[in-house]
Amino acid sequence: MEIKPIRSEKEYKAALQQLDKVFSAPEGTPEYDQAETLEILIEKYENENYKIDAPDPIEAIKYLIAEGYTSQKQLSKILGDKSKASLVLSKKRALSLNMIRRIHRELKIPLD
Repeated sequence: MEIKPIRSEKEYKAALQQLDKVFSAPEGTPEYDQAETLEILIEKYENENYKIDAPDPIEAIKYLIAEGYTSQKQLSKILGDKSKASLVLSKKRALSLNMIRRIHRELKIPLD
């Protein structure tokens, strides 16, 4: 396969198929170099054509609760009390800058 920029969905699918063939190539081989190059090209194409918006902050917190990474009780401690946590999760109260900083520090959710 000739390595070149990916400009169409057809080229993207072909690059994915080729990457699948050479993905486990041993380091130092031409196939390994091809896999590394294809990964870069595929990532660039995906970033340009399959943009994923950042999740809503409240939905991110709800996800962490649902997946067991934290609990509403823990969120209550982070935010100060149960009522604040409940209001934030129901989107009846906006997150303050201090809340955002505490959530970032405690739950490791990116600030952006």
